[in-house]
Amino acid sequence: MHYTNQLVMKLLISLFFISSLTIIAQDDLLNELNEDSNSVPMYELPAFKTLKIGNLQSTKVAEKGDLYLIVSHRFGPLKDGFDTFLGLDQANTKIELLYSFWKGIQFSISRESFRRTLALASKFSLLKQSNTSPFNIAGYATINRNTEISNSRFTNFTLKDADRYSYSLQLLISRRFSKRFSFEIAPTYIRENLQILEETIEANHNQFAMAFGGRLKLSKRISLNAEYAYNFNRHKNSIYSNPYTFGIDIDTGGHVFQLLFTNAQSSNEPGYISNAGGDIAFGFNIVRVF
Repeated sequence: MHYTNQLVMKLLISLFFISSLTIIAQDDLLNELNEDSNSVPMYELPAFKTLKIGNLQSTKVAEKGDLYLIVSHRFGPLKDGFDTFLGLDQANTKIELLYSFWKGIQFSISRESFRRTLALASKFSLLKQSNTSPFNIAGYATINRNTEISNSRFTNFTLKDADRYSYSLQLLISRRFSKRFSFEIAPTYIRENLQILEETIEANHNQFAMAFGGRLKLSKRISLNAEYAYNFNRHKNSIYSNPYTFGIDIDTGGHVFQLLFTNAQSSNEPGYISNAGGDIAFGFNIVRVF
């Protein structure tokens, strides 16, 4: 009987020891699996539905192989009333073709009737929001050529070809805070080779701005958007003012309609950040992806 008790005790101790080792091994395996899952990025949905919040670029970059056609209209000031049918008799139009040859980068070419501007642009993804990163980060660069200006307007100096150009660089940083709300900030650099002092008061060829934009999703297909940019180098007596835009996105599947109100006639970065007027006007963007 005494021998049997000893044998039972040894068996119980052995089972306890084996069970402890098994539990420890399982914990180690679970920890390794958790570490592996945390090291693999699980990406959030894009912070914004389309490539622009309104005028401001969003952190969304076209997928490889996607071709976009973007048509933008900016009408005349609402304050003109029914003399211009709330500005609808006047229109500035921009047509843009955009394509992504490689993952995470897009290129575009556009023509805008505002100052007859030709533009080349590129946007590239630097970081995506995930379980390992709290933000989306993208870079954006554009070069614009004003084909409207001519020597006949300037009598005190000879217009050079370089005077037609303006440039913009932006760092776009956004976060999708919830299923409904996203927000973005965009430190911006603008270079204008030519400025008209009667309008700008003083020459600020190199300008820095901080832009902000947000999106509030109302339903599966509709969202509210708003944006504002503060130009740090604008003279207080300049005829231009800081640009703002607000409106709605309507997603119909293959198209996104952006209906908006803005005080900027141009939708190119140097145009709307540097040369926005003070009068609010209606406009829209139609975004079609193929």
